[in-house]
Parts: sequence; structure tokens; C-alpha cells
Amino acid sequence: MSGFPVDRLVFGPDDVDLWRSPLAGQLDADTYVLGAFNPGLTRLPNGNLAIFVRVAEALRQPIFDGHIHAIRWHEGKFVLDAWPLELVDTSDPRKFLIRGGRWKVMALTSLSWILPVELTPDGLEVVAVHYDKAIAPQGSFQCYGVEDARVSKVGDRWLMTTCSVSPERHSTTLYSSRNGLDFAFEDVVLDHQNKDMLIFEGLIGGKFWAQTRPLGDLYFAYPPGSEWRAGPAINLATSPDALHWKPHREPGIRPHAATIATARMGGGTPPILTDQGWLTLWHGVEPKEIVGIYRTYWSILDRDDPAKVLRTEHRPLLEAAPDLTRPIEDKMYVRDVVFTTGIADVGDHYVVASGEADLACRITHIPKSAFA
Repeated sequence: MSGFPVDRLVFGPDDVDLWRSPLAGQLDADTYVLGAFNPGLTRLPNGNLAIFVRVAEALRQPIFDGHIHAIRWHEGKFVLDAWPLELVDTSDPRKFLIRGGRWKVMALTSLSWILPVELTPDGLEVVAVHYDKAIAPQGSFQCYGVEDARVSKVGDRWLMTTCSVSPERHSTTLYSSRNGLDFAFEDVVLDHQNKDMLIFEGLIGGKFWAQTRPLGDLYFAYPPGSEWRAGPAINLATSPDALHWKPHREPGIRPHAATIATARMGGGTPPILTDQGWLTLWHGVEPKEIVGIYRTYWSILDRDDPAKVLRTEHRPLLEAAPDLTRPIEDKMYVRDVVFTTGIADVGDHYVVASGEADLACRITHIPKSAFA
């Protein structure tokens, strides 16, 4: 547990009505909710909070007739693809690897879509589930799903980034809203594999800023004795309009060589401006088995130059909480994972939203003194 006074699951697989899913009635196969997790978070004009839940909808029996099956969007409808079992590796419950290529190729055991859920101002009770405002695939560039919404309010507009998955590209897509609930698709904004694009909640020098996390299979080594560890890191980018992004020349937050717990890292919550600077919560991954151990950490960035990291706390802010998931133990398929994705200022504390165990949505009230 985190030790914070308010820390609970507020939305999970049993709370999703698949009869109202974008996939409902389109597949000749039963589906279930593998996870309802990684919620983007924002404050609505009426004072309520809204989380934007990633619903991973999976086939209840993906393996039949000697094949494993995947769900794919195709020309306005959802279809099933069949892969011979002898061609795949199914050791990870979230995906399967297709053998025989010179590089890693995989398909997913679920297809994700985004479900807006309105909460009370403290984030602890569900007010409404907005199935009519769900965000689902609408093009070939997201035929395997829309994942991991992050929501930022910049001026009078809400901006949502999502990861769109397809064989064409593993891209970041942008949606925008004038009321925080009705989001319209804008465009593909990053054309490379990038799981965590977070737009700062405010302009800096008249520009939009964002954290990014490009991925690849090759990283160049830092020199012996460096304080930094080579591998995935949190980079920065700027834009005049939130559509056209230029990578920033200076690096952002990098993993320290001395901390195995953050051997891999990526963005968590959109940075928000505080008296100390930009507060950003991010995830570090300690290698363990297939998935690893995900924890939440935090840093303070300079208000005028976010490439300057003023403080980083190496002790985790949040860790996986087995006590929270014990009532839904029968649905667990990964462990040791908390993935923080949203933050809202509530005066003397923050409401922080996380995905717990790739399964459910966790809300934690964290006093501002935790960042002093």
C-alpha cells in the first residue's frame, strides 16, 4: 500500500457494460474485459472529475481450431484474424509474438478503446459512464486499438493524446475538446513508436510543450562511470499549435545508473505547474520476469526550461497495492504494476489516477506535503 489516507479502486472490469461496447454485436465470439485501467484524468466545467479508461476487450476463447485469434478494426467494423499456433509464442497474456522474422512482430490478445467515466469532485464515486462518448478505432492506423489516454487542459481547450496501434505504425494521436467530455479526432502527431506523450498543462514561452518516450531496439551506451543508464528515457518536444511537434534538443528525465528500479522509465501524468516548478509523475520499471515491476516516481522541472530537472525523488511515490486487488484476485493476470496516468489539484492535496495491475482504475489522494 502507499500509506496515503485515501487509496482505492473506483472502476474495474465488472463496471463495463459490453452490451454498449463499440464492438458489441460485431464478432461471432464472446468477449470479456481483460482490464479497465490506465485512466487519463481531468476536471470538468461542472466541478466533477472525469477519467478516460482504457478498456481492453479480449476474446474469451482466443484459441480454437488450432489457431490463436486477434481482433482488428477493418473498414468500419471489427473482424477476427487467425494465426496458426505453431507460429506464435503465447507466454505473455497481453500479446503473442509471431515467430520466424528477423525482428520482433506481435499481435494483441485484446483490442482497446477509451471510455469516459464521470466521477464526483473527489474522484471516489462514479456519477455517469458515457458510452456515447467512447473513443474507438476509426482508421487503419489504429486497427489494433486506442490505448492509454492522457488529458491536459491548456487554456480553454482539453487535449487528449492516445497511443494508436496498427501494423502501419505505432503512433500517437491527438483529440481535442471544448467541454472535457466530447473529444474530436485531430490527427496523428507522432509517427514513431511512442507510448507516453504528455502535454504540459500550460504554455511555456508561447509554445506547447510535451514529454515523449520514443522506443527502439537499440540504445547507445553512456561512457563508463556515467551517472546515466542507456535505454528508454523521457524526452521533450515543442509545438506552435499542439499538432506539429519538434523534438527538443536537450534531453529530459533519464534513468540513473545507480537505480535498477528505474532501469526503464516513461511518462505518467501531464506536467502541472506548482510554486516549485512543473510537477511530473512518471513510471520506473525494475526488470523482473516478463512484465517487470512498475512503480510511480516524481520530479520537479524548471518552470521556464523543463529540460532542467530541479529535483527527482528516487523513493517510489506509489507501488502496486495487493490489498486493493484482492477482491478481484480471480481476474489478475499481471502483478507488481501501478501505472499513474492523471493528476488534479484539489487545494491541499492532489487526486492521482493510476492503472492498477493492468486491471482497474485506482484513485489516490496525495497531500502536497509529499512533494515538499
